[in-house]
Amino acid sequence: MSAERAKYGAAAWADLKGKLPNPYPRIMGPRAMEYLQEVVDSGLTTSMISRFEERFARELGVKHCIATPGCTPALAALAASFPMEYGDEVIVSPITDYGTIQGLFRHGFIPVFADTAPGSPNLSAETIEPCISDRTRAVLCVHKTGLMCDMDPINALAEKHGLIVYEDACQAVFSQYKGRYAGTLAKAAGFSFDSEKTMGSDVGGCVVTDDDELAERLRFMAHSRGGVSRPGYGRLHTEPGYAFRMPECTAAISLAQLDIVHENVARRDKMIRYMSCLIDEVPGVKSLPIPAYQDVYSCWMAGLTVDPEQFTCTVAEFADQLAEAGIPGAGMGAYYLMGEACTFLSEYAAAGKFPFSKPPATRDYTYGPQQTPVAAEFLTRFIRWSTFCEKYTEEHCEVAAAIIRGVAEANRR
Repeated sequence: MSAERAKYGAAAWADLKGKLPNPYPRIMGPRAMEYLQEVVDSGLTTSMISRFEERFARELGVKHCIATPGCTPALAALAASFPMEYGDEVIVSPITDYGTIQGLFRHGFIPVFADTAPGSPNLSAETIEPCISDRTRAVLCVHKTGLMCDMDPINALAEKHGLIVYEDACQAVFSQYKGRYAGTLAKAAGFSFDSEKTMGSDVGGCVVTDDDELAERLRFMAHSRGGVSRPGYGRLHTEPGYAFRMPECTAAISLAQLDIVHENVARRDKMIRYMSCLIDEVPGVKSLPIPAYQDVYSCWMAGLTVDPEQFTCTVAEFADQLAEAGIPGAGMGAYYLMGEACTFLSEYAAAGKFPFSKPPATRDYTYGPQQTPVAAEFLTRFIRWSTFCEKYTEEHCEVAAAIIRGVAEANRR
């Protein structure tokens, strides 16, 4: 293929320039080298993975943490572990990342994208309800940018219909909803520790749950490759599982990052709230609203929306001017609309390819902006930069706001 491959981690940020901090090089927990040295000195006999799992579960206040190599494997492990059949539907946030749906599709489940709440990148109980059908089995809520979905009404709706609810908390580590952490508000949750994320390790992720049976199922499917030991024979693979095990060195770095994550999150929460107030003073520009129910905003990605009727430039031009003026990586995020960005969904659905074949599907599906018009319209006005990090100070927030104000005034009608 001739197209340029997507870049991840430090390589994706290497060429960014501007007047604001870049997450790289990442701030590392002070015990990172100690933990890594322990792995080496033990001759790979230390169990850094279990130490990380126990510590992360304790920090969140949940019973089980199952460590994985990344966030996409974490969510794929959950898809493999829930009691669902080919052709079953999972309602998903429409503004997210491919990793949210990869496991669903690979296991023969059909993603159904609910629309977002007005002015928000997240779905709600009101937008989920019209999507529920006789094939719906679960709802996957994404806390986009670290902003949390309103989970109490979603859980109440799901209970009414007998649906599983789980969370994609990959951008929301230690965000708090009514005093409760993201990832503790439903059946289970997936997290990301990829290097660019809030609790950035070299890579990594995990699943958390309070459900003993689900935790055992996850370890069987994600760590043991669906294999059991038969005395006198060896391994029997009774199900097609995975080897989604977090490396020991990744666990060591993740454990070290846990030592500094709460300070990191507190700084992000304070700075994004301050910067949001400054942005909201600019006519025609609005920060992402922080809901009243959100006690802590573990912001991974700063963002704003632009009213195009108030400016002579397009939203894309506005974003380009922000980047040129000093906000590194400022740009639009049209590719976050999964129903449009995942072109294979439309192709498979139109051709009736599995899982859209009948059976297992029982109806026709279409994908595109028309399925989630509020989300699609939101993204035509949304500008984000993922270089927001714990390095921000009040002065950096003021610089960002001044750049936004300058671009706005230069283009005001």
